[in-house]
Amino acid sequence: MTGAKRKKKSTLWGKVHAPHREDVKQWWKRRLPILEWAPQYSLKENLLPDTVSGLMLAVQQVTQGLSFAILSSVHPVFGLYGSLFPAIIYAIFGMGRHVATGTFALTSLISANAVERLVPQSSRNLTTQSNSSVLGLSDFELQRIGVAAAVSFLGGVIQMAMFVLQLGSATFLVTEPVISAMTTGAATHVVTSQVKYLLGIKMPYISGPLGFFYIYAYVFENIKSVQLEALLLSLLSIVVLVLVKELNEQFKRKIKVVLPVDLVLIIAASFACYCTNMENTYGLEVVGHIPKGIPPPRAPPMNILNAVLTEAFGVALVGYVASLALAQGSAKKFKYSVDDNQEFLAHGLSNVIPSFFFCIPSAAAMGRTAGLYSTGAKTQVACLISCVFVLIVIYVVGPLLYWLPMCVLASIIVVGLKGMLIQFRDLKKYWNVDKIDWGIWISTYIFTICFAANVGLLFGVVCTIAIVIGRFPRAKTLSITNMKEMEVKVKTEMHDETLQQVKIISINNPLVFLNAKKFNTDLMKIILKEDESSQPLDDISKCEQNTLLNPLSNGNCNEEASQPCPSEKCSLVLDCNGLTFFDYTGVSTLVELYLDCKSRGVDVFLANCTASLIKAMAYCGNLDTERPIFFDSVSAAINIIQANKNLSKVSDHSEV
Repeated sequence: MTGAKRKKKSTLWGKVHAPHREDVKQWWKRRLPILEWAPQYSLKENLLPDTVSGLMLAVQQVTQGLSFAILSSVHPVFGLYGSLFPAIIYAIFGMGRHVATGTFALTSLISANAVERLVPQSSRNLTTQSNSSVLGLSDFELQRIGVAAAVSFLGGVIQMAMFVLQLGSATFLVTEPVISAMTTGAATHVVTSQVKYLLGIKMPYISGPLGFFYIYAYVFENIKSVQLEALLLSLLSIVVLVLVKELNEQFKRKIKVVLPVDLVLIIAASFACYCTNMENTYGLEVVGHIPKGIPPPRAPPMNILNAVLTEAFGVALVGYVASLALAQGSAKKFKYSVDDNQEFLAHGLSNVIPSFFFCIPSAAAMGRTAGLYSTGAKTQVACLISCVFVLIVIYVVGPLLYWLPMCVLASIIVVGLKGMLIQFRDLKKYWNVDKIDWGIWISTYIFTICFAANVGLLFGVVCTIAIVIGRFPRAKTLSITNMKEMEVKVKTEMHDETLQQVKIISINNPLVFLNAKKFNTDLMKIILKEDESSQPLDDISKCEQNTLLNPLSNGNCNEEASQPCPSEKCSLVLDCNGLTFFDYTGVSTLVELYLDCKSRGVDVFLANCTASLIKAMAYCGNLDTERPIFFDSVSAAINIIQANKNLSKVSDHSEV
């Protein structure tokens, strides 16, 4: 009897704790995404493209590491470390399969403010000139990297705190126009910071409000001190970089491996400078000694954390926003999902842990991510392979870069920011879609130029929220059921028992960045619910489709949304009569929904659309022009469906 009781008790205990163990397993997979994709990695299919992509990425990591370290006002070797450790950490914790984390121009520029403020160039003569035990570097260089590492450490701590507070759900407040304007303005700042190297001018570090204009004022006042050799070499480097990269872009489908022009230029410029002794003959500034190896870890100076708090917040916000935009873009392109909160954790750890290895603040860069796209990378293995090549550079090739001219590195930085600078072309798109978003872009860019990237970002978010709050009172309805669904089933003439399903969904609220994500999620649930169990259509009312009053929801419903679509091709009619106003994010969501449904074999028609909505959708995406998709009324759309599908009569009609 006692044994039976114990057996029964152990069985109950196992039933109670089995789900708990499964939950723990799933939690570890969510927090360590590498555990999800690594066991499924196919060596036969993925290793070769990942290896090629890793090699090309290593070239970018090395060149950008050297460049952005100088941009961060620290010794170039620390940029190589910043290209190594953050990439390893993100490959373990990050969810973006095509996101290359490492040194980043915007975060480097922000950390440079703290470095120049706390360890200015004028203090070089006041520090001990003897070489330290760390790679033979001077105390001055170690003090500078200490400040940059402190910014990285505190910025990572802030990002991890945001992960604990689950603030990833609030990232919808940062709209695409704000991100575009902020990154474009920050890229303009970076180009401005490189003017002194491009022209060979000796000038003091200038920052702060309106520092952008003070730099150009100083340049024009000292225009006679421009070094002609540096200017000509800069122009030649920029022309070569732009020309070869454009040719790579034009012929990337015909050639399997693009020419690593950055690496070729660095080798050629270093060799030419060495042979002609440009450093002594023309006074050309070069990179200088780059020590071999990686020093033992050392904690960042904790006594200066309060002094770098402003820069740390800037690194945390700007780095995360720019990186998340790239991760979401790659997820949308390659059809997988990214957890906003997990990205906070991944980038936080990518800043905290490398700060103990003399690394500057890190984030994902647009150029490196685009490089992974073009070279056919499959997973984060490409980034891990690139780290192997970066290690080879650190231990073998580094000292050979002594003769690399600074103006060439500055040229690589400027050309590398092309992807951000050409975002000026988005202004035409925003003007045609929503002129208010156009105004937000302009004002955010101006604030970024006049102050800093983090100031421009905060201004853009506040401005966007204020404008939407001012526009919402003009909405025609604020009822709880802001999205209504009707399902129409009609019998075809060609097949006696085949039912053609037509879903009619009425949108009775504005579609803006506050509710666009939930609108898309809820709508796709209704259309393409892939659940084996079926339930009556009346049960849809159990899942409240409120896209206005609950914008922070992730769109998940506790009850079944509707019956799944039958195997036959179904159609969707969106009644936009209640869509009182929209912004760029809302229009982008509609276009994305249309293209997604089209790829799944679902015909989408829009009824009662305003002329401004039709024009905005035409500018925002490549819609199907072979057949009409916009109609004056719902009945007109259904008539087209009946004409196209030989439909005869309505057999069922229901409304929620």
